[in-house]
Amino acid sequence: MTVKNELAALLIELDASKAKLDALRPLPPAAVRNLHDELVLRWTYNSNAIEGNTLTLMETKVVLEGITVGGKLLREHFEAINHRDAILYVEEIARREEPFSEWQIRNLHRLILKQIDDENAGTYRKLNVTIAGARHIPPDMLQVPEQMVALLRWYEQSQYDTEAHALHPIERAAKLHLDFVKIHPFIDGNGRTARLLLNLELIKSGFPAIVLPVERRLAYYEALDTACVDGDLAPFVALVAECVKEGFKPYWFMLGMPQ
Repeated sequence: MTVKNELAALLIELDASKAKLDALRPLPPAAVRNLHDELVLRWTYNSNAIEGNTLTLMETKVVLEGITVGGKLLREHFEAINHRDAILYVEEIARREEPFSEWQIRNLHRLILKQIDDENAGTYRKLNVTIAGARHIPPDMLQVPEQMVALLRWYEQSQYDTEAHALHPIERAAKLHLDFVKIHPFIDGNGRTARLLLNLELIKSGFPAIVLPVERRLAYYEALDTACVDGDLAPFVALVAECVKEGFKPYWFMLGMPQ
């Protein structure tokens, strides 16, 4: 099978998994709480670790419980707490079915950099930047506002435009992440914000939020660069789809169902 056919088959499989899970809803409240707590912890740990945070999974857990870890930077503590709060904000947006907006993006970024860099939190960068190790060079700072407007316009039109609307929800979420990263609108915190936006789209579509494991950081960066420079989105969409497949497994385990 070609990569394209393999991806198409995987998306069909994930649609079937979603239908299977939907048929089991509503899930037992205790199961929902357990799954949510585990997801928040793993999502926070991995997303921060990708960006260089040195807290371990268990250290992240105790920080989220309000305990300070000796020998760790204060910034790393804030990164964990802020990311947890940003996840809760994403879930609130989805619960309220709020329309996607630039305001939401800025608010997510404000949460990510709260008490870390309040001056730049929620504010588009006023400097030109490069991404270490990447071939892709983000646009000039003066182009950021107009490119963000274009991103929002694409998103809005995609709800009506035949070609864009034909995107599978997982492809749509991946493309939103990619286009956001390509613009790199903020001076810092773009990766974490992009992964939050990706999961916001997945949650809206009824799929489980994903955890991009830090162990796959190299594949993640390479797929992003391939999409941004070569225009080939398939490797990144495939990576996201594989993570969605992994995202169903905790549900099957909790419910005692074969995976």
